[in-house]
This record gives sequence, structure tokens and C-alpha cells, in this order.
Amino acid sequence: MNATDTLRGLGFELTDDQKQLQKLARDFAAKEIIPVAEHFDRTAEFPIDIINRGRKIGLVNLNIPLEYGGPGATVLEECIVGEELAYGCSGISTAMSVNNLSSLPIMLGGTDAQKDLWLGDRMVGRGDLAAYCVTEPAAGSNVAGIQTRAERVNGHYVINGSKIFISNVNYASFYTVFAVTDPAKRQKGISCFVIDRDTPGITVSKHFDKLGQRAADTAEIVFENVEVPAENRIGEEGQGFMLAMTVFDHSRPGVASGAVGVARRALEECVKYAKERETFGQPIWQHQAVGHKIADMAINIEAARLLTYQAAWMVDNGIANPKVVAAAKAFAADMAMQVTIDAVQVFGGYGYMKEYPVEKLMRDIKVFQIYEGTSEIQRNIIVRELFR
Repeated sequence: MNATDTLRGLGFELTDDQKQLQKLARDFAAKEIIPVAEHFDRTAEFPIDIINRGRKIGLVNLNIPLEYGGPGATVLEECIVGEELAYGCSGISTAMSVNNLSSLPIMLGGTDAQKDLWLGDRMVGRGDLAAYCVTEPAAGSNVAGIQTRAERVNGHYVINGSKIFISNVNYASFYTVFAVTDPAKRQKGISCFVIDRDTPGITVSKHFDKLGQRAADTAEIVFENVEVPAENRIGEEGQGFMLAMTVFDHSRPGVASGAVGVARRALEECVKYAKERETFGQPIWQHQAVGHKIADMAINIEAARLLTYQAAWMVDNGIANPKVVAAAKAFAADMAMQVTIDAVQVFGGYGYMKEYPVEKLMRDIKVFQIYEGTSEIQRNIIVRELFR
């Protein structure tokens, strides 16, 4: 095979449909998100009206298959949309995309009847929001350490425990919850359940006051003797841990794409500012110390996007590669954190002021290094895969 044949097998151009989807998301961010992003950051209000408008044009419930009434987007297409929405505001973008995460356990492990009900009737038909409940006060990245208990009693389960830092939980109509059904089996004793919000015994805290992504609802949920029908279990008992790991393989490319979107916004704000701001008689981009900093932003954003797209492509094509997925999530998150720090530096004193956009970008991006597995956990995954 010659070099030309090899290159034909590797494409970097989006399809026409993907370009249209990208434009749809970009226009939505420009018209619906950017003009109000500062308001939602200041007030920490939940952007339910924006979510509903996004749903109407197909930007919410992206990954729900066509047979259940959803758009049936691929993971790569989720990434394309995620970058554009996060460019506008990653807090609002997170609120819009949590259903993508919450639906994954049902999509990957649910029965046809469960998919019809929770994906088709509830998420698409009624427009319900859902929440993905894994993290606990004593178990964050260590999913195997969760302590919420689900005991089998006469054909149903009784769930006790709590989950913390759960997105959209105050506005969700149902939850996908991971709980321990057999403590003796450790991670092989974890199972997954769908729980309706109206079930007695559920208490949700008020929205946490956060550093960044303030528009995204984040709170604690407590389960006290919550009775859940056995038919609400997703998959067999003990399959929950592997299901959660598979969910992360599908969801982490989308998180990486959001980080790319925030970093791209920071880069473009820097380019605009560095053209206008002058010191020592010339625009600051002409000073090598500033120009090179901005060039490094561009280099790393391109690299992160390519790695993110590779991870998404592999998931879409059924190629299991946790190493690439973890690398995309860690590199994009760490890259974007550095880009936003550098953006504040480029803006100087103005970058520290709330009336300029880059301080918000820096606050918003920090959580990308934490949620859905910290950057340190992603490196643990990479080490594990390298030394198998």
C-alpha cells in the first residue's frame, strides 16, 4: 500500500450532516447562551428555558436512539455539539447535556421495555430531565467504594444512602442510581437502578454555591428506605460497576470536547484583546512573550480536539480503548485549565475583573479536571492499560 492509499483511509473532514449539526449548535450558543451567560453565572439560576429551547431543535437527548424518538447522535456528534455549547457557557452546556450521561446506563444495559419507558416516554415524550447518581461523600473517583445500599426485600429493593455533587438533581424527574446489592463482592456487588423522583424517602438538598459552572444545578440526594421495584434494576445484580465504567468510556469524550470549547473561547478572546491592547507602542500580540503564549494555546487546542475525536471515533466503532479515552479527557481538561490561566495573564489586570470574560472561563474549567474521574484517575487508567 502506498502513501496515497493510506491517506485515503484517514479522513479529517466532517460530513455535511455533521457540519450542519455544528452550525446549529454554534448558532444556538451565539443567540441563546452567550448573551445570558453572565446573568446565569451571577445568579446561579438553572437555565430551564434554554434547555427547553435546545430540546425543541434537537440539542438535548442527543444520544437517544431514533427508535425511541431521539436524534440518535454518535459520540463524535455529541462532541461536535458539546464543543460549541461549552464555547458559549460550560455551565449551561453541562445542564443541557446531563441527560446524555443519565440515559447511558439504560441505553447500554436496559431492556427494551425500560428503554421504551425511560428514554422514549419520559425523556423524549415528556421532556423529563434525569440525573446520574454515582458520587458519594466518601467515594468520588473510587466507584468501587460506594456505600449506598440496596437490599432485596420481597420482590423489590430498599435503598439507603446518599449521593453528592449530582448534576441536575433538583430538576430531574428520575435518577439512574448505583448501589451495593452484595457488600461481600466489592465492585462485583454493585447494581444500577432507575428511581422515580416521586418515590417516598428521597430528599434533595439545595443547589451548592460553586466556584464555576454556576448555572448547572449541583446538589446532594439522600435515600431513606426508598422502595424500588425489581423491574427498575438495570441489568443483572452485580453488573453495576462494569456498567458505570462503560458509561464513562462513552461520556468522557464529550467532557473532553467541552474543555476544548472553553479553551477555544479563551483563545479567541485573547486574539481579539491582543489586537486591541497596546503597550510600548504596539499591539501586545507582537510582543513575543504574549504571542507565543497564544500560539501555544492554539497548538494544544488542536491537539486536544484531535485526541477527543479519536476517542469518540473508537467508541462509535466499538473499539474498546480506555487508554485513549482517558488520555483525551485528561489532556483536554489539563490543557484547557492552562489555557484559561494564560488567558487571564494575557488580559493582565483586566483578566481578573468580572466584566471581562476570561475569569469566568478559568473558574468554569477547573471542574473538568475533577468530574467524571479526576485527571489523576485518568492517568491511573493509562498506567493500568500500559502495564497490562
